Amino acid sequence: MKGANNIAIDRRTLLKLTGAAGTTTGLAALAGCMGEDGEEDGEEGGNGNGFDPSEMTVTLSQFPDTIDPLDHITGDYFDVYDHIYEPLFDFEPGEGIFPRVAEDWEAQGDGTTEIYLRDDVVFHNGDDLTAEDVAWTIERTIDPEMGVPSPIGTFGLGSIEGAEAVDETTVAIEYGAAPGLAEFEFGNYARALNRQWAIDNYDAENDAISGSSPEDFNGTGPYEVVDFTSGEEIVLESFDDYWGDEPPFEQVTFNSDSESSGRVASLEAGETDLTINILPEDVATVQEAPDIEVRRVTSFRNIFCPMKNTVEPFDSQEFRQAMNYAVDNTEIVETALSGFGEPRGQPVAPGINGFNDDIEPYEQDIGMAESLVEESGYGGAEIELVAPQGRYLNDADIAEMVADQIDQLENVSCEASIVDFGVVSDANSAGVDPDEFEIPFYMIGWGTITGDTDYGVQGFFTIPDNPNRTFDDEELSDAILESQQIEDPDERREKLEEVNQLAHEKAPFVFLHTQESIYGIREEIQWEPREDETVYLWGMDA
Repeated sequence: MKGANNIAIDRRTLLKLTGAAGTTTGLAALAGCMGEDGEEDGEEGGNGNGFDPSEMTVTLSQFPDTIDPLDHITGDYFDVYDHIYEPLFDFEPGEGIFPRVAEDWEAQGDGTTEIYLRDDVVFHNGDDLTAEDVAWTIERTIDPEMGVPSPIGTFGLGSIEGAEAVDETTVAIEYGAAPGLAEFEFGNYARALNRQWAIDNYDAENDAISGSSPEDFNGTGPYEVVDFTSGEEIVLESFDDYWGDEPPFEQVTFNSDSESSGRVASLEAGETDLTINILPEDVATVQEAPDIEVRRVTSFRNIFCPMKNTVEPFDSQEFRQAMNYAVDNTEIVETALSGFGEPRGQPVAPGINGFNDDIEPYEQDIGMAESLVEESGYGGAEIELVAPQGRYLNDADIAEMVADQIDQLENVSCEASIVDFGVVSDANSAGVDPDEFEIPFYMIGWGTITGDTDYGVQGFFTIPDNPNRTFDDEELSDAILESQQIEDPDERREKLEEVNQLAHEKAPFVFLHTQESIYGIREEIQWEPREDETVYLWGMDA
């Protein structure tokens, strides 16, 4: 990476140097050092190539279609709204959670954890943050009858059962799993809305927050909204009364372009400073352009093809395993992704708690695949793989390759059908009742951003109270539910490794690969991409 000789330190390293308890002090001290050096080098106010370090433009692949901060679970949306509605904790992939708005937390041993909030946090409209705001926000997130049915509650806060204000700055969070699992969940997904503001202005206990003006946003984050064009652009400025360190950019603009080539062209033209999801074929364009560069990281996002086992031929484990043996993931990664990925044989990626190092990806074996198809009794099956275009790296091309490779089998025919992402998303949440879904075999990606295997499996495989599951298997479901009750971290990790092994054997998916995240960025910006794909401006410097 260019600029490696500059003062460059990522947040993970910073946390190790400062220690969790001293994070705020350490950040402030380091930010001060950087600011002084920047002034001595004459960098303040621009560097001659058109980049103004006080302003930042980020171009996403998808602009949020809702302004309610609970009405989504999509990475692009979090990239925008986390700067307005900041998380209560800082989560570091592979390391856990750290103080932020919540200064400390303690499991009570009775299925609750108390979190202790800072007492100097205010919303953008000037109201003080209270424990009642946090408790109400969590209740609104997990209760489908309250406000807006939130996918964050369904998938992100799956074990959280409720929240209650104990006093002005203490919130008790109730859960039905082990404290460690609950911590993964609220450490990632706990946010704060201004309860009275939301109820008075938006009837937020009965409806989604909506609107088209900057005043329709009101968080405690380091940035407040100053301009908003629905569906196109949102402009943020640093919040003067923010409790924490001053953010690195005075003004930030988020916009979007659904085409990788368009995002790269904006980067080359100096119209944007950071863009996400660059396709492998556009990487060289960025690398050859002046003043910008590619940064990449193997993400927590796995790409796979669920097979709903309540319909033929996917009700046969032999048939599902055959589909895995039919596919050459190494060739797909090398050809369709130009090496920007890793073949995978389990639901989660390396670095996730419970990832099983002993599980190898299925290797293509046409003879084995054809034999298993015959054992299944579904020789001659005709199937269709439904896949999106533009949601993941070269997703449509990969789907065509998967379908072609399966079609190579003498006893199975397979075609790919490319559709809008919404069709695939709906198929993924349609459940396993054959009367309720039409698409049993499709491609989707899932980023296990909590850093724990449970988030990568429970939504797909657990049976009770989970109408959105994609696979019906009591043994796999029971193993996951058992893991949720284990409090000892080492014992729980071993159980999750067993869950991943069981999933590999039962083959609920055609396992494909772990995707790399590829970013194009102005070279002056000091920032390292994260495995969980989050883009935090407060983790940058310029």
